Amino acid sequence: MPGPDMYKLFHQMEEDDIILSFKGAITKELLSSIYDIMEGRLDRMSIEPQRKKKFYHILVESLQNIFHHMEGLNDIDEGAKEKEAMFMVGYSPAKGYRILTGNFIRTVEVQALEQKLEKINAMSAEELKEYYREKLSTTELSERGGAGLGFIDMARKSGQKLEYNFQPVKDGIQFFTFSVAIN
Repeated sequence: MPGPDMYKLFHQMEEDDIILSFKGAITKELLSSIYDIMEGRLDRMSIEPQRKKKFYHILVESLQNIFHHMEGLNDIDEGAKEKEAMFMVGYSPAKGYRILTGNFIRTVEVQALEQKLEKINAMSAEELKEYYREKLSTTELSERGGAGLGFIDMARKSGQKLEYNFQPVKDGIQFFTFSVAIN
C-alpha cells in the first residue's frame, strides 16, 4: 500500500518556505530538542544577532503556549488527537521568518483568548510597550503559571499583527491556529 505523496508534501513545504515542521505530542524534552535544533540552524545562517534573538524569543514563547494549552486538556485520554499539536517554521530571505502553531483548545477558553488577541492587535507599538509594563507590574499569575505576557511580548518583538483562527472540531473543543511573522 503506497503511503502519502512525499514529493507533493516536499514541494508544498518548499513553496511555503517551511524549514521545520512537527506534529505530535509536545513534551518538555521535545521543546528542548527543538530549541537546540533551531539555535544550531540559526548559527549556521548569516543572520544579524538582533534578528536571531527576536526569532528565538518568539519561537520559545510560541511553543510554550502550545505546551501550556496541552496542560489544559489533562482530563483527555493520553493518545487522543487532542493531546497533539503542530508547529512549523518558515523562512525566506525576502519575507523573513514565520512561526505557525496549531493546537486544540477548550471552547470555553476561546472568547477570552480572542478578546486578548484582538486587544493586542489594536494597539500601537507604544501602547503595547505600556500595556506590557502594566501587566508586568501586576503579580497575578494565570492558572498555568504565566502573567499573560507571551502574546504581548510576541507582538512587541515582531512588530507585526498576530494572526489567529479558531476552528470548531467537536463539542467543547476547537483548533487554535496562531501565526507570527518576524521580518
